[in-house]
Amino acid sequence: MKFTLSWLKDHLDTDADLDRIALALTAVGLEVEEITDRRAALAPFTVAHVISAEKHPDADKLRVCRVDTGDGEVQVVCGAPNARTGMKAVFARSGLTVPGTGLTLKPSKIRGVESNGMLVSMREMGLSDEHDGIIEMPGDAPLGQPFAPVLGVDDPVIEIAITPNRGDCLGVRGIARDLAAAGLGTLKPLEATPVAGRFPNPVAIRITDDAKSGCPVFAGRTIRGVTNGVAPDWMLRRLTAVGLRPISVLVDITNYVSLDLGRPLHVFDAKKLTGDLTIRTAAEGESLKALDERTYALGAGRDVVIADDAGVQSLGGIMGGEATGVDETTTEVVLECAWFDPKRIAESGRALSILSDARYRFERTVDPETVLPGTEIATALILKLAGGEASEVTVAGEVPGFDRVIGFRPARVESLGGIVVDPAAQATILTRLGFDVVQESDALWQVRVPSWRQDVEGEADLVEEVLRINGYDAVPPVPLPRVDVVTRTAANDRRRRAGWVRRDLAARGLVETVNYSFLTAAAARRFGGGADELHLLNPISADLEVMRPTPLASLVMVAGRAAARGELDGRWFEVGPGWRGIAPADQRNLATGLRTGRTGPRSWTGQPRPVDVFDAKADILAALAAAGMDADKVQIVAGEAPGHYHPGRSAAMKLGPKLTLGFFGELHPLVVEAHDVKGPAVGFELDLDALPEPKRKADRTRPALVLHDLQPVERDFAFVVDAGVAAEALIKAVRGAEKKLITDVSVFDRYEGERLGAGKVSLAVSVTLQPVERTLTDAEIQAVSDRIVAAVTKATGAVLRG
Repeated sequence: MKFTLSWLKDHLDTDADLDRIALALTAVGLEVEEITDRRAALAPFTVAHVISAEKHPDADKLRVCRVDTGDGEVQVVCGAPNARTGMKAVFARSGLTVPGTGLTLKPSKIRGVESNGMLVSMREMGLSDEHDGIIEMPGDAPLGQPFAPVLGVDDPVIEIAITPNRGDCLGVRGIARDLAAAGLGTLKPLEATPVAGRFPNPVAIRITDDAKSGCPVFAGRTIRGVTNGVAPDWMLRRLTAVGLRPISVLVDITNYVSLDLGRPLHVFDAKKLTGDLTIRTAAEGESLKALDERTYALGAGRDVVIADDAGVQSLGGIMGGEATGVDETTTEVVLECAWFDPKRIAESGRALSILSDARYRFERTVDPETVLPGTEIATALILKLAGGEASEVTVAGEVPGFDRVIGFRPARVESLGGIVVDPAAQATILTRLGFDVVQESDALWQVRVPSWRQDVEGEADLVEEVLRINGYDAVPPVPLPRVDVVTRTAANDRRRRAGWVRRDLAARGLVETVNYSFLTAAAARRFGGGADELHLLNPISADLEVMRPTPLASLVMVAGRAAARGELDGRWFEVGPGWRGIAPADQRNLATGLRTGRTGPRSWTGQPRPVDVFDAKADILAALAAAGMDADKVQIVAGEAPGHYHPGRSAAMKLGPKLTLGFFGELHPLVVEAHDVKGPAVGFELDLDALPEPKRKADRTRPALVLHDLQPVERDFAFVVDAGVAAEALIKAVRGAEKKLITDVSVFDRYEGERLGAGKVSLAVSVTLQPVERTLTDAEIQAVSDRIVAAVTKATGAVLRG
């Protein structure tokens, strides 16, 4: 919220200077974000008298001006068409920097004629976009003095932060009320004398039953004979100072009242209306071309609109329509002053993605009691600045009643706020803020809340009002009690898992990404998601419309964007949420990774190879180990991965027959193609929430390092098994044959051919035996070998290959 100092003093009778006002604003909770004080910057630019303005000898559009600056005469070459003998203008001497252009002036020659300084325009002073000529000062302007106070453009601009509950402070008067309550001055009475109607309102107004909840009251009147010219300088200066572009006097008046009182208004060109006005909800298929020149498809039964016999002409409380907007030819207007329900305004504004000053105020609650006063104030301004005569006021509906009385105990200020405020001072503060205080007893008051403070709902809110007006600086700082015992961290091993996994995956060369938890519905469906209940009601963009089922989907989109930029060989991971439904248990914390293109060295020492399913398997096993799981206890089951994986090159990781920990494998070719990923892509998903609670050791110290001084023994076995037998089953059988001596088992060869028979393969494994107490004898090694063969045969039906 921006306003100027003089604007504030229109409502606040005070002798406080700018610094004191700024401190008071922050002290009452209206935090000052910025103060722009142009007085110092504009002070060097002074009033000058143009003694003569003669045509330049070598340029038709230039004039050589002899200028009296008050400190002497200088010669200035000027190209402004309005530069003339006898006028008073604004002079910038050499050495100054022009605010609007950043140009530092210095003596120069223009077409051979010396020029010292510059006669400046409004745009060159940074005051407006006006640059058709130099600034013309009044004839009685004091020569040699700063020009800014003469034109009133030295008014400091104050910008404050407004919290969403303080809709009353979206008008200058509401801010002045808070400062007056804080003792910084007196709130001036508001002049809202009714303007007598000169004729009956020719435009009838009605509110349909379906719209009464969204617009319970609508006041309108016709004003004819207006001239829609330029607003007066004082209004233009204030609007420009706070960042609004002046348009025309009628539009500028509505903007001014909106900022002045926090009361949005609208004017229709009465001659562009067809028939009467009806406030109703939008019908199916209706649209509106608004004043921002965009066409909006309205929501049937959702959006409150103002329509005439020709159709919708305005989106109530948000934006008017282009068809009935005022312009320079307007001579008759219908003034609208209504109250709209904040929730309905917010719903419509979000659905249509319209941001306007009116929506900003209405969805933060505008005082409903200002409907009639706002109509009278705006009417008076229009008659004064644009002329014309006004009709009688037509009011449709009724102002929504607001009658809230709160029982308030003055002692609660100390018990809740921690400071002592005299009850008399509390009553004064609340009364100045507009609350009606009835003191039933010293211990209990009845406080009636004013219509502009509908955010005040209970006793604690009244305590806050007393505290902030008394000054937040008056609240003493109280240190927290010292804690003698250092508490143990709330993070357990389950919470720490995500960090462990991140660190390990990063160590493996994967790059961590952080993505939005939303994506397109089409992308979500490719990964088994996209359910209707997971669609966002108000997505931040069309590409982020539904909650993602897995972070792997986000990684594939990252890979597609990287491929479009020439990065074909990528490796990424993300630890984040995925959604299966809307229940709390349906949100899962997943560790996911993706590799694309090739991997391996790129030099004469070796050739890179395409990534494959075993790269993804190695990544998920590493993530399991980092999370504290024993990977040897996990079963790898082919054919159970979801549809976004290649059906023949993927698997599920399970702990027992029912508990699925994750999936890994090559992505389905259709998924890769849909996201424009180049080359092979393999990935994994590990459900961190599905992992069992890690077992806590009785002793947190690290175990002693065990180094064996006996030579390990390696033995190789080749087994003929059915082609459908997983190598994992064979490895588990080997490990289970002798748990004390066997320290490592690995598959080093796979062979299939006619010699083995149809449906048979040969798997060769290498087994490492580590003696502990003494060197193993041949007989002991052979006994272990026999147990290995027997165990594999029993578990898989394999036979030792001859």
